Amino acid sequence: MLPGTGEARLTCDVSLASQVDELFASTKPSCVFHLAGVVNSERSLNLVRATLDTNLVGTVNVLMAASAAGCSNVVVLGSLQEPDEGHPAVASSPYAAAKFGASAYARMLAKVFGVPVAIARPYMVYGPGQMDFAKLIPYVARQLITGKIAELTSGRQGFDWVYIDDAVEAIIAIGSRSDLAGQTIDIGSGHLTTVAEVVSGVARRLGATDRVRLGAVPDRKLEPTRTATPAATAAKINWRASLTIGEGLDRTVPWYEEYLSRDPDGNPRADPRTEL
Repeated sequence: MLPGTGEARLTCDVSLASQVDELFASTKPSCVFHLAGVVNSERSLNLVRATLDTNLVGTVNVLMAASAAGCSNVVVLGSLQEPDEGHPAVASSPYAAAKFGASAYARMLAKVFGVPVAIARPYMVYGPGQMDFAKLIPYVARQLITGKIAELTSGRQGFDWVYIDDAVEAIIAIGSRSDLAGQTIDIGSGHLTTVAEVVSGVARRLGATDRVRLGAVPDRKLEPTRTATPAATAAKINWRASLTIGEGLDRTVPWYEEYLSRDPDGNPRADPRTEL
């Protein structure tokens, strides 16, 4: 049951078209937010099939089923990792390649077949409750809170960070519109903040700047550096990010302190399920 609703929680494997078709046929949703996927941008051959099956084939399955069920609006998630105009069309990871393909299918289905799908492209989302401790902020917070060393890349890479509440607000705004089919809407602040600056912000709030080791691991290859286009997003959905990275860290770091005081291991997330 869904907490507080009394409604059943229905699940399916999005990589299996038969399961997706059956779920859509039985529920006939009017609006769909497709957030299922393998979220791992490691440069690993072991992720090729998993991201292909879930992030690409799974997205196509959802869009086909949504079209057949007569959905009025579908929102799928793109990624800052996928190649974009003005950047080399070479994906930096299996995850990025699958997201690139999924966005291409979404645009094609919208323009050629009239499927009412828009692509929400969040940039570097962070905030309380992020339980993937391979991600930068959760990793650094856990290491420092539990008295360990945080070993990182050079820290020179810049990203456009967006707080989770802001990102959710934007995705809901996209889902409320019926005139965005085939379009990609950026969800970000429009500002770059380096890994070193973010890590320093976390460490200062924890009084542990002496336990950060920049340059301890190699930088990733082909890591994209770009920002969202907030003016274009505001024109489309009347949304802009409201929190700065500093304000977001003020909310995020205390959450990890409280959470990890109860569970120092942080319960790292298991392998993501391909759940709708």
